Amino acid sequence: MSLVEPVPGEPAALADLAGERALVIADFHAGVEQALRAEGVSLDSHASERRERLLALVARTDAERVVFLGDLMHAIGDPGGAERGEIEVLLERLDERGVAAALVKGNHDGAIESWADLNVTDGAGVRLGDVGFVHGHTWPAPEVLDSEVVCVGHEHPAVRLEDEVGGSRAERVWLRGSLAADAFADRGTEPRPGAEIVVFPAFNDLVGKTWVNVAGQEFLAPFLPAGLADGQAYLLDGTRLGAYEDV
Repeated sequence: MSLVEPVPGEPAALADLAGERALVIADFHAGVEQALRAEGVSLDSHASERRERLLALVARTDAERVVFLGDLMHAIGDPGGAERGEIEVLLERLDERGVAAALVKGNHDGAIESWADLNVTDGAGVRLGDVGFVHGHTWPAPEVLDSEVVCVGHEHPAVRLEDEVGGSRAERVWLRGSLAADAFADRGTEPRPGAEIVVFPAFNDLVGKTWVNVAGQEFLAPFLPAGLADGQAYLLDGTRLGAYEDV
C-alpha cells in the first residue's frame, strides 16, 4: 500500500508520516468568493461549508495533522478581513481538536506566516517521514525529491467526460505515476529511483482547472507533465480512467 492514499469520494488523502496520520489537501483557496465577486460573479460565502467539510474529514480519518499543500489563501497579497477570518477560525477549530496544521506555501499564500498560527515552509517544499510535499509553482527541493512519494498541488487537475449523446461534464481527478528523473536532469538533482508522484485535485471546487484531457491545455508546474511518467487519472470515487491524456 502506498504511503499516500486518497480518501474515497473526497479531494483529500491520508499520508503515513513515519507513523503519524496526516490528512493532506491542496488548494483550499479561502475567500475565493470575494475575488469572484470582484470579477462580476455573485456568490455567497462558502467559508463555513469548507471548514465543516474539512473538520468532518479530520474526524472521519482520525488525522493527527493536516498538511495544506499550498494556496490555503486565495488573495495573492494581503487577505481581506473575511478571508483572514476564515483561515483563523479554521486553525482555531483544528487546535481545539489537538490537530496540528502545516502549510507548504503556494503562489497565493503571500506572507501568511506573519499572522497565521501554523507551521509554514516555503514553496520548495518539505519532506515529512518518507513523503515529500511541494505546492508545484516552483521546483521541489532535493530533500522532497528524495522521498518515496511526492505530493503536488497547484494544478487543479480535471477531465471533461462526454456521454453518448454529446453531453459533457467536468470531474476533478487525481493524477498518479512514476516521478521521471529526466525532468530534473538540468537541476543537478534527481528523484529517488522508483519514487511516485501524486498530483492532487483542488479541495475548493470554485477555482479554475487544468483540463488534462483537452488539447492545447498546458500544465502549470515547471516539472509537469515531463515529471509524470505513465500518468494515470482517477476520479474522486477511485474509478481508474487510464492514461490521463487518453481519457
